[in-house]
Amino acid sequence: MSSESLLDLAKSRQPADRERLLLAIADLCDSPFAGEAMKSTGIQALLSSIFMSLVVEAEREIRHRLSQKLAAADWAPNALVNVLALDDIEIARPIISQSPVLKDLDLVRLLVEATIEHQIEVARRPRLSGAVVSAILQQAEPAVLTALAGNPTAELSPADMEELVEASRQIAALRTPLSQHPKLTGQLAKRLYLWVGLALRQGLAERFRLDVTVLDEALAASMSEAQHGVSNDALPRTAREGEREAMEQRLIDKLHSAGQLRPGYLIRALREGRLGLFSGALAVLGRFDANHVQATIDSDRPELLALACAAVGIDRSVFPDILDMTRKLNNGRPGGGAEGARKASVAFAPVSAEVAGAAFRQAARALSHA
Repeated sequence: MSSESLLDLAKSRQPADRERLLLAIADLCDSPFAGEAMKSTGIQALLSSIFMSLVVEAEREIRHRLSQKLAAADWAPNALVNVLALDDIEIARPIISQSPVLKDLDLVRLLVEATIEHQIEVARRPRLSGAVVSAILQQAEPAVLTALAGNPTAELSPADMEELVEASRQIAALRTPLSQHPKLTGQLAKRLYLWVGLALRQGLAERFRLDVTVLDEALAASMSEAQHGVSNDALPRTAREGEREAMEQRLIDKLHSAGQLRPGYLIRALREGRLGLFSGALAVLGRFDANHVQATIDSDRPELLALACAAVGIDRSVFPDILDMTRKLNNGRPGGGAEGARKASVAFAPVSAEVAGAAFRQAARALSHA
């Protein structure tokens, strides 16, 4: 794009133009002419401000394309990369798997803050360091351990391999990747032999030239223990109760601390079907009690939601769409039907955001005590 075209896009307030600007800047920064200059402190601060400002309200597909563009970029701003790493897994995956900007501390933080799907991507990351491997082993999440066992480039020490083999006694999904792992030793293969299936036993015996007669005797003696030793709790999981909500709250907090949490983010959250993200962001933007916001969304009084939206700067013309999307995502709540929607429009009377916020807090407290 020419400099004139970029300038025209920068002047435009249309969402499509701003998204085109976002991708155009990414292409510009990734050009051979940019070079090492993109990593200077001043340029990094400027890029972080520009990208964060544009990406907050960008549609999901644009964020996905941006994550693919930035996945291998060593100049990408740290704050932006960490925000994308906490996005939906399809958006986060290229960043987690490739970004050189993500350091060990960032990856360990993802293991603590993100969903199981994100943690699995961390465990699959090529050339994973020993520090991150240790964090994965310490958490002992079966699905993440299984992903680690299938990562032949991870920095696994002999003690780490021993820990994984021992874990495979309880976690059946670990056995196949461990039996094929390049760092599996003959001694560990003998232990693994005792609780794998026939096909894997044959493969281990051939690979390590094991004495199957002795091992089969040991297998027969431990068969009863093996059959009763598998715990249902140890089976790989792909979700934990409340983990997505916790991750969404951390994402909101990151955007808020960077000064990039704005009303447009609420609309984006609803368009993507993420009601919890909408509720959490509205509470932070308005400095509202999160329980009051949730109670409002579940109530029969859409005018309270309108007050909260007015308090954070949502325009009257946008609220009908917000109410409609919220109802579709929340089984028709907030209720009140068409008459409730009409009452809600009154909340956008010519009063200040401060007055609307105070009115919401008072009404929400009364609602919670009703």
